Amino acid sequence: MKGLFDTIIKAFRLPDLRKKLLYTLLILGLYMLGGLVPVPGIDRTEFTSLVQRWGQLGNMMDIISGGGLYAATVFAMGITPYINASIIIQLLTVVIPALENLAKEGEAGRKKMSKINRYTAIGLAFLQASLFCWSTRSAIVTTIPKMVAVPLIVVSFTAGTCFVVWLGERINEKGIGNGVSLIIFAGIVTRLPSMASNLYFTAVNVSGKMPSAVVGVLVGLLVFIVVTLVSIAIIIFVIYVQNAERRIPVQYSKKTVGRKLYGGQSSYIPLKVNQSGVMPVIFSMSILALPSMIVTMFLSNSTNPVALWFRDFSGSPYYYILYFFLIIAFTFFYSLIQFNPIEISNSIQKNGGFIPGIRPGKPTTEFILKTANRLNWADGLFLAGVCLIPTIISLICKLPNVWFAGTSVLILTGVANDMVVQIESQLVTRNYRGFLD
Repeated sequence: MKGLFDTIIKAFRLPDLRKKLLYTLLILGLYMLGGLVPVPGIDRTEFTSLVQRWGQLGNMMDIISGGGLYAATVFAMGITPYINASIIIQLLTVVIPALENLAKEGEAGRKKMSKINRYTAIGLAFLQASLFCWSTRSAIVTTIPKMVAVPLIVVSFTAGTCFVVWLGERINEKGIGNGVSLIIFAGIVTRLPSMASNLYFTAVNVSGKMPSAVVGVLVGLLVFIVVTLVSIAIIIFVIYVQNAERRIPVQYSKKTVGRKLYGGQSSYIPLKVNQSGVMPVIFSMSILALPSMIVTMFLSNSTNPVALWFRDFSGSPYYYILYFFLIIAFTFFYSLIQFNPIEISNSIQKNGGFIPGIRPGKPTTEFILKTANRLNWADGLFLAGVCLIPTIISLICKLPNVWFAGTSVLILTGVANDMVVQIESQLVTRNYRGFLD
């Protein structure tokens, strides 16, 4: 902990790094202030009541937006449309050759892909804002004509998301860290005190039904302490796995150039265990939430058995079974589009290197691919376990919002770890020793 504070102090002593950190904090502060601006034309109390009927889906969207959804603010949709746009573009990159070629064009291609992603996010934001307005139409105030109120609400929701995306891009350009990830990070952090408070009072109220009130309170405190300790253990385990890596040794042959001998050194290829990050979890949650969202928004009052099944799907055992398999599948899919063993093998061979005991060429590619697939199994099981264990605890103890603990821990630790690594890298260039050492 002392090393952490030393690193922060040293970072603020550097003018360039201090400027980036303060700029990042300023942008996040603007995001927090923007989350207090209400959407005009909506009855906030009625809107909150309607959204709370969405159940787990509404809770998830409210947590990611930093409480903006239940409060009916301009940032109610948060960064969700941008995340969905990123998922769609990444999926299309695999099946559309033009997008795949564009992604390989270096910096110019990256800028074009970013522009495509941005315009897709605006379109999705407008569509989602329209769905929000339609599903909560009874919350529209009667003092404003509907012909004026509806476009005003839709434009306000869409503009809020566009502004949040713009804030994230400003962090990427002039701040430090990933802007979108930091905005999600800030939204979850602001919700942690209320989530902890709700967890405590729910535990006390549930145990308060026991014959003795004192015993009930003690049992409630015990449940709260156990859940807190389990959460701390999960955080430590997640940080350990996120920093773990499998190192494949590489030996480079010696070369004689003139009268000098070059090469002969040993190196390694670092393969992270959690190389996919939290993306498989976000992919899985987005896909599973889509049917429930459509049914909830358009058939909220329907008594049709099929509509009721889809609306309550998030609480059924089939949801969690499908959630588990989707996380595993998307872990392999994300590795497939991000990790290329052929390029790594060719790069090693071009530089005169080889993996001890493995022949160059195709055998090296197969060995790297086999090792990566083994890590993908470990990564997928790790992500599924971290996400489902809090859910099981929530179902057994009947405690609210614990189901989101695993996902929030993955996001918080991942973003914080990435920030620390970036700060460390800049400190190392100035001969500072960081606390990760």
